[in-house]
Amino acid sequence: MDAYLAFLKHILQDGTPKDDRTGTGTISTFGYQMRFDLKKGFPLLTTKRVHFPSIVHELLWFISGDTNIRYLVKNGVRIWNEWPYERFKKHPDYAGESLVEFIDKVKDDAAFAEKHGDLGPVYGKQWRAFSGGVGEIDQLRSVIETMKEDPSSRRLVVNSWNPAVLDQMALPPCHMMYQFYIKDGRLSCQLYQRSADAFLGVPFNIASYALLTMMVAKTLGLVAHEFIHTIGDAHIYNNHLEQVQEQLTRKPRPLPRVKLREGKGLFDFTFDDIVLEGYDPHPTIRAEVSV
Repeated sequence: MDAYLAFLKHILQDGTPKDDRTGTGTISTFGYQMRFDLKKGFPLLTTKRVHFPSIVHELLWFISGDTNIRYLVKNGVRIWNEWPYERFKKHPDYAGESLVEFIDKVKDDAAFAEKHGDLGPVYGKQWRAFSGGVGEIDQLRSVIETMKEDPSSRRLVVNSWNPAVLDQMALPPCHMMYQFYIKDGRLSCQLYQRSADAFLGVPFNIASYALLTMMVAKTLGLVAHEFIHTIGDAHIYNNHLEQVQEQLTRKPRPLPRVKLREGKGLFDFTFDDIVLEGYDPHPTIRAEVSV
């Protein structure tokens, strides 16, 4: 994962101070690209531990079209908790509950979760039921079918950025559009990410879309070739600078491998069908998410 460490160094060396929506402040640069050869191993960061089960559950959640955090909460995934909680604190039902108490309610009370655990029409909704001028479109299924019928197509795109409903989302899509490319029996995927939290978010994004590429390749009988990550506003939050410096002192270790169960299609994969092998990272480096 030398490419990721070079990305962090680029922001520190070439970035400039920039205010942001959260009020935390960042060092920011604009326009960057990383490439990951999936034949060389699974691009899961080794200079700190990244929680792979959360990546798998979140991706399965996206693919299912779900937008309520209850599935994530019940599977121990915390990465989306703060956004519905911030919404809840502005609701008349809020009675001073802490984040922990809010999450316990989402987990244990289906009616409460339905009312307060939904993020609005975020990624899963746009992937599987994009609201266009002619009704809802299952972009992901449509792209899979197009790849079967016309693998040379240049229209193998899934778009999460839907301007008509951005104001209904807890957080507008950061990783907003991806495109597949097939050549010589090999599948590649390029992601465009408008906004990238370099320390906390990007390691998840790399692993998630690499895994998606592998799952789609398995579905189509192709070889997963390359994941290309193109970023707009690439930034390090001011409260992550010490963590980034610590990470840059660590030497990357060999990449792990991911094995997918045979005979599965993209929409049939479960958590147990995806196995990580040989992951030996440096210890976790903790940091606060900016909401």
